[in-house]
Amino acid sequence: MEEPEMQLKGKKGGTDKFTESIYVLANEPSVALYRLQEHVRRSLPELAQHKADMQRWEEQSQGAIYTVEYACSAVKNLVDSGVYFRSVEGLLKQAISIRDHMNATAQGHR
Repeated sequence: MEEPEMQLKGKKGGTDKFTESIYVLANEPSVALYRLQEHVRRSLPELAQHKADMQRWEEQSQGAIYTVEYACSAVKNLVDSGVYFRSVEGLLKQAISIRDHMNATAQGHR
């Protein structure tokens, strides 16, 4: 009965040593660096594309921001120019009044 038990322990011990050896090899630093290199090689093109996309979106956003700021400035200038429009309106009313007065005076001299 001892012999099958010894064989089992021997096989188990051999299997454990083999498993430990595989584990050590799989986690050996050069293998880890190789795996890291493979990961970078696979990931880098996608990351580069994302970076290019983000730069393009940033440029588009900057253009849109400039357009909005320019439009806001134009609206503010229009609001500020209301004083001048009211002044021109008053001058036009005054000119129409003077014209009407001159027409009335001209008709009175005839």
